[in-house]
Amino acid sequence: MSPAAHHGAAVGGARRPARTAPLAAEPGHRRAETLLRPLLPVLTPWLATRRWYQGTTMTALRPAGITVIGGEGRPDLLVAVVETGSGTAYQLLLGMRSELPRRLEPAAIGTVPYGPWAGQRLYDAVADPALMGALLRALAGRRAGPLRLDPAGRHPLPVGLVPRPLAVDQSNSAVVYGDRLLLKLYRRPEPGPHPEVEALRALTDQDCPRTPRLHGSLHLDGLTLGLVEEFLPGAEDGWQRAVAHARDHLTTAADPDPGPGPAVGFAADAQALGRAVAETHGALARAFPRTRLSAEDIAADAARMKRRLTAAVAEVPQLARHRSRLAALFDEYGRLGARGCPVLAQRTHGDLHLGQALYTGGDWHLVDFEGEPATPAAERALPQPVLRDVAGMLRSFDYAARAALLPAGPHHEPADPGTGPGRRLSRLRRAGAWAQRNRRAFCAGYADGGGEDPACRAAQLTAFEADRAVYEAVYEARHRPHWLPVPLAAVHRLAGGRAR
Repeated sequence: MSPAAHHGAAVGGARRPARTAPLAAEPGHRRAETLLRPLLPVLTPWLATRRWYQGTTMTALRPAGITVIGGEGRPDLLVAVVETGSGTAYQLLLGMRSELPRRLEPAAIGTVPYGPWAGQRLYDAVADPALMGALLRALAGRRAGPLRLDPAGRHPLPVGLVPRPLAVDQSNSAVVYGDRLLLKLYRRPEPGPHPEVEALRALTDQDCPRTPRLHGSLHLDGLTLGLVEEFLPGAEDGWQRAVAHARDHLTTAADPDPGPGPAVGFAADAQALGRAVAETHGALARAFPRTRLSAEDIAADAARMKRRLTAAVAEVPQLARHRSRLAALFDEYGRLGARGCPVLAQRTHGDLHLGQALYTGGDWHLVDFEGEPATPAAERALPQPVLRDVAGMLRSFDYAARAALLPAGPHHEPADPGTGPGRRLSRLRRAGAWAQRNRRAFCAGYADGGGEDPACRAAQLTAFEADRAVYEAVYEARHRPHWLPVPLAAVHRLAGGRAR
């Protein structure tokens, strides 16, 4: 019996009363056209409402690739890829049933109007444990039609684990299997090597204790669709932990004495997190080439920062009063490079913040090595100064402190937390002191963990942090205008508190 048959995987066709058309023998594009074209009338309006859809308007979709897993009395699972007119690919995991049970109604997409599945109910299969279990069994066989698993080790995936979708607010989807495996599905897959798969494979080969182990990656027609990695049960989200500690700090009668001696409170966590980041950077430097940027490279990097600033000022006018000072920070970064101040570049995390760190049993793990999703994968794999990662985490402490001022959590609009201007100012100052204390602790931990002390590169770090704050200002202006004061306050501080 073939692995596909053993795991209940039927490839290339739909489970209809008589599966007469051997669709698996058709060329990939023709098979996708045959099976996906009838689904587009109901898929198109649904896709436009997904958080991970990046367009502002929906263009015509075209089928790009498909694997069908099912048969033998089971519902059909379609692992499909569609493309927009601009060439952006989206991965869809679709279930097909004649009737939807009530528990799956929230995942409903629509009724198929014609074609092999005419009259069937189409739904988001990530919500269906039966179909996610079938997917794991198919992947354990290493191949399900054109969909294949590229394993990261010699041992097969365990099957029989109970799946459940992971409810997280992100641009991908995730399924946990029995608190042992996590299947991460890239909703916007890209061709070629994927930076997260490359990084986790290298870190797994080195037995890096700071990152989850990679079990394998999913591929379809040249696209990387996702990965299977170790799940860390009982882990606490770093962002939520930090905000909770910051809120506790704001309710205490007085600031704890941050004098000499071991770090206390969340500062101890921040210091441990700094060590974890430095150790991960060290492991990445051993696995990938580390280079010293030339003066020309640094000048080009500074010029890119200034171009991003110019574009940001056009979109966020509040940045204009600080434009000259910010540009001076970027110019100073370039001048230091021209004077021979070394900047080492290597593979980094690429989008490091507290939400990418998990607190597990008194220690930290780093996750989500995709980098900034809006940047093409080939660019995300390029060597970067490690200080960019450090700057991203330092900015995250700032955000956590400001989130602690909100009574209803970080996804709500800021409300007045005090009884008057004096009370509000006092709370703002205490939040700022909390952030600064943990920023210092993180940098100290980073140096303890084998990384270069960020304080020894203060000018470069300030430039990277300012560049990050400018990016944040654009993001908040577009998506969360009520959060715009957070990066604007950072810009004011980094620019020296004065406009030029």
